[in-house]
Amino acid sequence: MRILIDRYASEPKQTIGVFYLLGTNDSVIAKWDCLELPWLNNQRRISCIPKGNYKAKKHNSPKFGKSLWLQDVPNRSEILVHKGNYHFDILGCILIGRFLKDINNDGLIDVVESGKAIKELLSYLKDIDGIMIEIK
Repeated sequence: MRILIDRYASEPKQTIGVFYLLGTNDSVIAKWDCLELPWLNNQRRISCIPKGNYKAKKHNSPKFGKSLWLQDVPNRSEILVHKGNYHFDILGCILIGRFLKDINNDGLIDVVESGKAIKELLSYLKDIDGIMIEIK
């Protein structure tokens, strides 16, 4: 198994994509929507991370609970895939949810049912310690 994040929209405050869990021959096992910050030259806490391949491991964050922790991101640390809804919840990490909607009526897309999405993702990974994430 591996994860593919396919970014398809870059806006001034956020980047929107699809988060795929892939199996053998890159068959889609599951997919969720994802939200990141915009590209701001990989600056800590205000930018999405560079495109590339990263190893991730399961993590229990004191702030966000069960999550995935991306390893070896250049010039960055503590990058998580975690639950949250809004671009201001991110701080350089990646949010996933079941669908997209402007839930707080601020004109920006948010991810919805993020807690359920993280729980689903981690249930697929219950017997796996590490997984590769490709970000396009």
